[in-house]
Amino acid sequence: MSQFNSISDLLRNSGAQFRIFDMGRRISKISSGQFEKLEQGMIPYPSPYLHHAWLALMLWNTKDKQQNVVWFLKFPLDEQGFLVQAVRDDFLNRLMQNISQMLQKENLDQTNDALKDNPFSFTPDQEKMAMFHAQSAVIINQPPSQFYNDTKTYFSGDIGWVNWSSIGYQGIADLTARIEEGNNSAYLLNAIPQLPTEPLSALCTCLEHIEIDHRIAQALSKRIEQLLQQENGNVNLLASLLRGLSNSHNEEAKKATIHNTLRSPYAQKAEVLVAIATRCNLSLQYPELLSLYLEKLAISEAGQTGFSRILADLMFIPVMRVLILQAFRSPERSDSLAKAIGEMFGASFESDTKSTTKN
Repeated sequence: MSQFNSISDLLRNSGAQFRIFDMGRRISKISSGQFEKLEQGMIPYPSPYLHHAWLALMLWNTKDKQQNVVWFLKFPLDEQGFLVQAVRDDFLNRLMQNISQMLQKENLDQTNDALKDNPFSFTPDQEKMAMFHAQSAVIINQPPSQFYNDTKTYFSGDIGWVNWSSIGYQGIADLTARIEEGNNSAYLLNAIPQLPTEPLSALCTCLEHIEIDHRIAQALSKRIEQLLQQENGNVNLLASLLRGLSNSHNEEAKKATIHNTLRSPYAQKAEVLVAIATRCNLSLQYPELLSLYLEKLAISEAGQTGFSRILADLMFIPVMRVLILQAFRSPERSDSLAKAIGEMFGASFESDTKSTTKN
């Protein structure tokens, strides 16, 4: 069996159609050209999560559905966010060995066995897997799950908003992935103001993976504002709503909602701060919003451990690292933030930032 020099080479020569997805912060498409540059070390990974690249490689044959396969792969990144080519080569060697053994045994039905005992494979959590299944079914023109029609009926409002227990999470994922079909967008727009906590949270964890229009974004923002006015609102629901809003392209409106959240008592809550850092990191590229976020994180219930872990992940994104270091050196930062910075990096870093701001 011939040895491939890259994953891109393997995909191109597979004889199948394929797509590549990032599976880290959210499910998003990576073009084949962009992935090839990633493999060649020309660009860093665009959206690292927990210092890794989380990938889904989807291959399908339009004539034979039995040959459709998805590989979920997790690769460590170097300190600058680049794919470690030695790791990629190790993955390919293991993959080729498994495929060779399968060919010798004429065992071609179990295509996923190609990743057997491969340390770079992973299984996405159930929520993300459901949304990936829903989106991939749309891509290869397969029907939605058996839960789809009942979910549509529920979101139409015809059976009452309290009667949500019979719908499945996969059905909500299918409805979200097919938001442009039929009346699905109208159903969601009508439902969001009235949904109970559980189905609304489930919907939001699906919406974060698609680009929502301004009407859906406004409906989610309104639910967030209503929650912020409650003294003891549901913190987990607020975090879910922020995740659902995160992929809106109306940055000004999204920034305003995040700002209001950070000005509320809910800014003390770890779940809320994690949702903003992991899903709304693009909004944190606004320096004034980032400074406010850092100040709240420094005094939040997440504590020093949470502060350090959240920022270690954020700072792995090159642009965020630059912006965060600039904010650390601001002469307007509070004593609480300065203390948290010192705890994270050591007293020498804190003293360096003090001397920088004085000069």
